[in-house]
Amino acid sequence: MPSKQIQKQTQQQKAKQRLTPQQVLVGQMIEKPIDQLTEFVNQQMHENPALEESNDNSWENEASMSADNAPTGDTHDYNDDDYLPVYSTGKTMEPTDMVSFYDKLKEQMMELELNDRQQFIMEYLIGSLDSDGLLRKRIDTISDEMAIYHNFEATTDEIGEVLRSLQTFDPPGVGASDLQECLLLQVERKKDLRMREVLTRIIGNYFDDLLKNHWDKLQRVLHLSDEEKAETRQEIRKLNPRPGSALGEVMGFNIHQITPDFIVETTDDGQVTFTLNRSHMPALEVSESYIESLDNMKSLSRREKEAIPSLRRDIDKAKGLIDAIQQRENTLKKTMAAIIRRQRHFFLDGDEADLRPMTLKDIASDTGLDISTISRVTNEKYAETRWGIFRLRFFFSDKIDIDGEEVSTRKLKILLQEIINNEDKSHPLTDMQIEQAMKEKGFPIARRTIVKYREQLGIPKSTLRKQ
Repeated sequence: MPSKQIQKQTQQQKAKQRLTPQQVLVGQMIEKPIDQLTEFVNQQMHENPALEESNDNSWENEASMSADNAPTGDTHDYNDDDYLPVYSTGKTMEPTDMVSFYDKLKEQMMELELNDRQQFIMEYLIGSLDSDGLLRKRIDTISDEMAIYHNFEATTDEIGEVLRSLQTFDPPGVGASDLQECLLLQVERKKDLRMREVLTRIIGNYFDDLLKNHWDKLQRVLHLSDEEKAETRQEIRKLNPRPGSALGEVMGFNIHQITPDFIVETTDDGQVTFTLNRSHMPALEVSESYIESLDNMKSLSRREKEAIPSLRRDIDKAKGLIDAIQQRENTLKKTMAAIIRRQRHFFLDGDEADLRPMTLKDIASDTGLDISTISRVTNEKYAETRWGIFRLRFFFSDKIDIDGEEVSTRKLKILLQEIINNEDKSHPLTDMQIEQAMKEKGFPIARRTIVKYREQLGIPKSTLRKQ
C-alpha cells in the first residue's frame, strides 16, 4: 500500500539577533587602526556636509592633565576602575624624523676611525644582528661566511676586536651574543660603582636565579638589606633585554610605516600609563548651520523644506559616526588597560620572558566585552613602548600547566631557543637532550612538545643543525 505524504503548517518562534546599522558602524570603527580611521573620517567629512572639524581642543588639555595623575603601585592589585592605568586621548606621533635601528648603528660607525677592512667587518656584523639587536652567530661562523660568500679573509681575533667596538654603540647592549651578555654590557656603563658591582655579580654569577626571580636567595648570598634589594630590582628593571627594539620591531620594517594606536609610557619609579593616539585625525562635530536650519524650519522656503529629510539624514549620519568613534575610543581604552594590567612586568623591563599567559578570552572577561570585540581591537594595531613598537597580538600567548603552575608557551619557546643558540654546533643537542635541559631549568615538558615548539620556531632537527 503506497504511503501518503501529508503536509502540515506549524508556527514556531525563533529569536534572531540582528545588528543595527549603528552597531555595524561601531564594529568597523573598532577594527580600523588609526591611519585607516583617519582616512575614513576625512572621506566622510568630504561626503557629508553636516560633518565638520571641531575647534574644541579640550581633549588635548585632558591628555596633559591625565598624565600628571598617573597611578602608582602594582597593576595586578587594581580592583576597580579608579586604579586602572591612566589613559587619555590626543598625543600625536611625529615619527618621520626617526631612522631605522640599522641606519642609527651605521651613523655611529662613521664616527669611528676605521680602515677599509674594519669597516667591511663592522658593516657585516651590523647586518648579522637579529631584530632584537643581539648577535647570535659565532665569530668563527661569521669568519667562514665572509670567506665563502665575499672572498674576504678575516681572523676571529680581528672580528672580535671590531665587535668590541660595536658593543660600545647605542643603544647599550647591542652586539651581545645572548641576554646575559646584553645586560652585562649595559651594567658596565653604570656610573654608580657599588650598584655596578652588585648587578655584575647577580647577572654574571646568579643569572639563573635572576631569571627565576629568586630574590630571597640573591638577597641572602649578596648580603643585601631590604632597601638595597628593592633598589637593585629597580635597577634591573631599567635594563633593556631587546636593545634592537628601541627603534623598531623588526628589520626591514621602518618605524615611520606604523602609527601606533597606543603610546605606553613607563617611568623609572614603576608607573605605567598610556595614551590613546589620535595622530592627525580631526575632532568632529555636527555643523551648526545644519542644526540651525532644523531649528528655523518655519522661515524656510518650500524648496528648502523639501530638503529637510536629506538634511536630517546627514545630521543623523554625522551623529552616528561621532558616537561610533567615541565608542571605539572607550573600547580601546578598556582593552589596553586590561592588557597592561596583566602584562605590567613586560612594560617595566621589556623582557619577553616576563609575558604572562594571556588569551583573548582573558581580556574579554576582564573588560566585560565580547571576544569578537577584543579580536577586532587587537587586530592590526600597535603600541609604542619604552622597548619598541609591538603589535597588540604580541602580548598574547597560550599557556601550559607545569606542576600546577601556568606558564606561557612564549616563555618556553624563548628558553628552548636560548638552549639551542648556546649548543655546541659541532654536536647539536637532540630533542631528548633539550628535554633534559629544559627540565634542569625547571620546565619539565614532554619531548613531543619540544618537537612541536622547535618546528614552530623553524628550527631543524639536530642532524640538520650540525656545522
